[in-house]
Amino acid sequence: MAQQSIVTKNRIVPLDKIRNVGIIAHIDSGKTTTTERILFYTGRTYKIGDIDEGTTQMDWMPQERERGITIVSAATTTFWKGMRINIIDTPGHVDFTAEVERSLRVLDGGVVIFDAEEGVQSQSETVWRQADKYKVPRICFINKMDKLGADFEATVKEIEERLGAKPAVMVYPIGKEQEFKGVIDLLTLKSLIWDKDSQGSQYSISDEIPSDIKEKVLKAKASLIEKIAETDDSLLNKYLNNEEIPLDELKKVLRKSVISYKLIPVYAGSSLRNKGVQPVLDAIVDYLPSPTDLKEIKAINPKTGKVEKRRLINEEKFTALAFKIQLDPHVGKLTYTRIYSGVLESGSYVYNVNRNKQERVSRVLIMHANQREEIDKAFAGEIVALVGPKDTKTGDTLADQNNPILLEKISFPEPVISLAIEPKTKADQEKLSYTLQRLADEDPTFKVKINHETGQTIMSGMGELHLEILVDRMKREMGMQVNVGKPQVAYKETITKLTEGEGKYIKQTGGHGQYGHCLIKIEPLPRGSGFKFVNKIKGGAIPSEFISPVEKGIIEAKEKGVLVGYPLTDFQATLYDGSYHDVDSSDIAFKIAGSMALQDAAKRAGLTLIEPIMKLEVTVPENFMGVVIGDISSKRGKILGTEKRSRAVIIKAYVPLAEMSGYATVIRSLTEGRGLFYMEPSHYEEVPRNIIQAMINK
Repeated sequence: MAQQSIVTKNRIVPLDKIRNVGIIAHIDSGKTTTTERILFYTGRTYKIGDIDEGTTQMDWMPQERERGITIVSAATTTFWKGMRINIIDTPGHVDFTAEVERSLRVLDGGVVIFDAEEGVQSQSETVWRQADKYKVPRICFINKMDKLGADFEATVKEIEERLGAKPAVMVYPIGKEQEFKGVIDLLTLKSLIWDKDSQGSQYSISDEIPSDIKEKVLKAKASLIEKIAETDDSLLNKYLNNEEIPLDELKKVLRKSVISYKLIPVYAGSSLRNKGVQPVLDAIVDYLPSPTDLKEIKAINPKTGKVEKRRLINEEKFTALAFKIQLDPHVGKLTYTRIYSGVLESGSYVYNVNRNKQERVSRVLIMHANQREEIDKAFAGEIVALVGPKDTKTGDTLADQNNPILLEKISFPEPVISLAIEPKTKADQEKLSYTLQRLADEDPTFKVKINHETGQTIMSGMGELHLEILVDRMKREMGMQVNVGKPQVAYKETITKLTEGEGKYIKQTGGHGQYGHCLIKIEPLPRGSGFKFVNKIKGGAIPSEFISPVEKGIIEAKEKGVLVGYPLTDFQATLYDGSYHDVDSSDIAFKIAGSMALQDAAKRAGLTLIEPIMKLEVTVPENFMGVVIGDISSKRGKILGTEKRSRAVIIKAYVPLAEMSGYATVIRSLTEGRGLFYMEPSHYEEVPRNIIQAMINK
C-alpha cells in the first residue's frame, strides 16, 4: 500500500508541473515495455513488468497478458523530478484504433515510439496523423537500438520524409545492435552509459566521446543548434554572429518550438535492455506542455451557438470530457474523464451537456492501470475515473449546469467486419442483449444490430482480432457462452444516378383507414458521406408533423437495403411533394409511405454494392517477394509498390477485405513462417459486376 500512497501525497502540484502524455506507436515497437521502465525508474513500481512473463502493470487484462499485446489504453500517474506525469499507454494494433483516438483527444503531449530496424511503419503513420488532427505536441523515441539491423539515421530520415516532421535529434547512439551501450546528449556533449547490473536505473555520465563517432556527434550538435535557432529571431541573430548560446536559452526556445509543432525532439535507446529511457523522461518534463502552456480550450456555447474559451485553471468554471467508459467488476461503470477547468468534488452533481442531464458523481478515483485510489477532489489538468454517471457516453462534455459549453466530440471510424452471434441456450437471450450493450457502451467502434428478418444478432467491429477479443471477454468477464458465425464483410449498397420515387399507402378498414403519400428524389453523394435527408415540402402538401415519420421510414428502408439486403449509403433523399387525408393520415401511414418511396426510387437508381478495401503491408525476405505478390494479385489486390528495408522487402497493396479471411495462415505457409503482415481499413470501392451477380443469385 505504501506504493500507492505516493500519488495522494504529492498529488496537488502546481498546474505547470503536470504533464498528460500518451505513449503511441505501431504494434510491437515497445510501448508497454517503455511504459513499464518509466514506472520502475520513477519509483511507481518496485519490479519491472515483463510482457513475455505476463507480469506487466499496464497490460492487466488476461487477454493482453496471453497475447502480449495492448487492447485497452491504461492510465497511470507517476512523478519525475517534482513533476506529476499522467501517462496513457495505448494499443498499437489497428483493430483498437478507437483507444488511440480517444486518448489523443485528451492528452497534452505524446511520446511516439519507433522500432530502429523497422523504421516508420504503417500504424506509426496512422497514429501520427491522429496526433496531427488533435494538434498534440510530441517527442520521438527510437527504440530497439540493440536489434539486428537497427539503423538510427535511416529512421530519423523516414520520420522526416514519411511523416513530414522536422526532427531535432537530441542524442547520438554509442554503438548499435549488440554493441549498443548508451547515448551522447548533443546539447551537453555528455556520454551516458548504462550498466548491466542495476536494471538500467543507474548510468554513468562522462565527457568522453568515442573517437570513431566524434566527428558525427559534433556535426549532429551543430545541426541541432541551427534547427533550434531557426525557430526564434533573437537566437538566430546570436547564432549568425557566432555568439555562445547558453544551454537554458536553447532549452527554452526548443520547448516553445515543440509546443507549437515546429520541432520534434528525437531520442534513442532500448527499453528491453534498460537503456536510454531516463532522457525521454527528462524530455517529457523539459519539452512537452503542461496545461498552463496550452492556456485555454475553445468550445461551443449550446445556448448561443457561439465559440467560447475556457482557461485551463482551477478557478475557472468546471469543464471536462468523458473519453472512455470501462466496466469494472468491483465498482461498476467507470467514466474516464479529463478535467480541463475547475474542480470536481466527489458526491457532487455534474451536467452532461450532450444529453441535457444532471449526473451524480459518487466517487472520484485515480487509476493505476486496474488499481484505483479514491480521492475527494479532482483539479484542472487531471485525468481521473468517475463512479456514478449512468448515461454518460464516450465523447460527452461534463460542465457546470449554469455555464454549459460543448467540447468537440471524438470521431470514430465505421466497423468493417461483422459476425452473427447467438447464446448457447435460448434462456440466455436477454443476458446476451445486456452483455452486448455493456460492451458497446465501452467501445464506440463496436456496433450491434438485430436482423429482424432472420432474427440474428449481428456484432460489427474493426477487424477479426477485435471481434475475437470481444467474444473472449463475454465468456470470461460475463460468463456468457455463445456460438459465433463466420466473420462477414460489411458490404454497403449505394446508388449511381438521380431518380424519383413515390410511396402511397392506403388501407381502408372499418372505421378509420390509413393514408400516407409522399414523393421523393434520391441522388448519389461522394463516398463516405453517409445519408442526408432534405425537406422541400411547400404549401403544407404534407403537414409538418408527418415529415419526421417519412424520414424514419426512409431510414428504416435504407438499413434493410434494396439490392442484396446490405445498408444503403452515400445518398441524399429529398422529400418534395405528397398528399394527406384529414382523418386517415397518421405517423405510421407516412412512415410506411417513406419506406415504399425509397424502395421504388432505389430500384431505378443504378444500385450497386461497395466493399471495404484494406491497406495491406507485407514484410517478407526478398526471395519470397514474387510468390506473395502473385497471391495478392489473385485476391483482386492492387500492388502500390515495394520498398527495401535492411534484409526484407515491404510490399504495399490495396486488397478487398472479403479476400483476406485467414490471411495470417496463408502468409505463414507462403513464406515458411517468415512473413509478417499489417492491415488497416482504407476506403470503400465498387464490387465487380460478376461478384454482385453471384451474390444476388445465391
